[in-house]
Amino acid sequence: MVIPSNQALIDGELYVPGLPAEYVAERFGIAPADVAKLGSAENPHGASPKALAAVKEAESRLAIYPDWTARALRTAIAEKYGFDPDGVVCGSGETEVISMVIRAFAGPDDTVLMHKPCFPLYRIYAHCEGRRPLYAPMGPDFEFCMDEYLALLAQRPRIAFLTSPHNPCGRLMEIDDIRRVCEAADDATLVVLDEAYIHYSETEGGMHLLREYPNLIVLRTFSKAFGLAGLRIGFGIANNVGLIDPLRRIKPTWNMGQVQIAGGVAGINDDAHVARAVQTIVENRAYVASELAKSDRFSMVPGSRSNFFLTRILDPELGATHVFNELLKRGVIVKDGNDIIGLGDRYLRVDVNLKKHMDRFLWALSEIRPH
Repeated sequence: MVIPSNQALIDGELYVPGLPAEYVAERFGIAPADVAKLGSAENPHGASPKALAAVKEAESRLAIYPDWTARALRTAIAEKYGFDPDGVVCGSGETEVISMVIRAFAGPDDTVLMHKPCFPLYRIYAHCEGRRPLYAPMGPDFEFCMDEYLALLAQRPRIAFLTSPHNPCGRLMEIDDIRRVCEAADDATLVVLDEAYIHYSETEGGMHLLREYPNLIVLRTFSKAFGLAGLRIGFGIANNVGLIDPLRRIKPTWNMGQVQIAGGVAGINDDAHVARAVQTIVENRAYVASELAKSDRFSMVPGSRSNFFLTRILDPELGATHVFNELLKRGVIVKDGNDIIGLGDRYLRVDVNLKKHMDRFLWALSEIRPH
């Protein structure tokens, strides 16, 4: 009998994505345009117009193999941020780069440090590769507990993930705390700073730290602020080119197609589209915070600098799955805290989007009653 190499490949955890709007529209008879899709952290204004035009033009090259390293895209990314193109590796979404990092830098039964809760794919990929997740706790409002993180870092994990803004709470990590981790890490520990949502923090992020720390790699995505989730483009970048070479060797050979490369090259410089998305998120994040502050049944967990936030359920007669399902009936898609290890029954993760969608979310919350 042929069996997989790892038990996690048989019965391990599966990632739970946000539901599609089409599912809710069809099931509950709601016009698709009215569905508030607040479970996938997508750009409220859609795809970068520059990327759309470049993708259309790239259709003429669909019969031709792309450069296997996505050289044009690596060069565009490197020029944007001031690094060597050889210090960039591209993936079919940032998620593919995460999987490559775990395979390349942690061996079987090695530990991989992450916060709890965290982006589930750190843990899922670690289990599937036979690596052992090591969890650092967070505070009661999901603040970073850096002393506890550093104590676990002293156990010399092979990889230490930092997520800023953090998923699922949205908190931004202080640059000084990132420095502390880079300086305290053992020589054999790779520090991975995941900045998928950094644009929404209105900061430059931690990419400049790459020039100071040879044990650091930064991950970013085109799925969020650039609005290219459907193209699947992500990258890892390091000043220490030696960190990138193993990833290039381990990646699927042609993991980036012609349209991905073209869309990414154009999208990386669509600053106007990014700025528009950031403005919308920042304004509506503050709006929802002010509205939820009036409720005695729900509250916003403070501190989000991302395009999502955690809603805390204060009403003791309500639970996350019940609220999640009641929101669906009213055309609102969020993420159930029971699907996110480390959150549980008192929380929902909710995207920030257009005001009309945030108003629908607030209205739907007000309508929900216990079983």
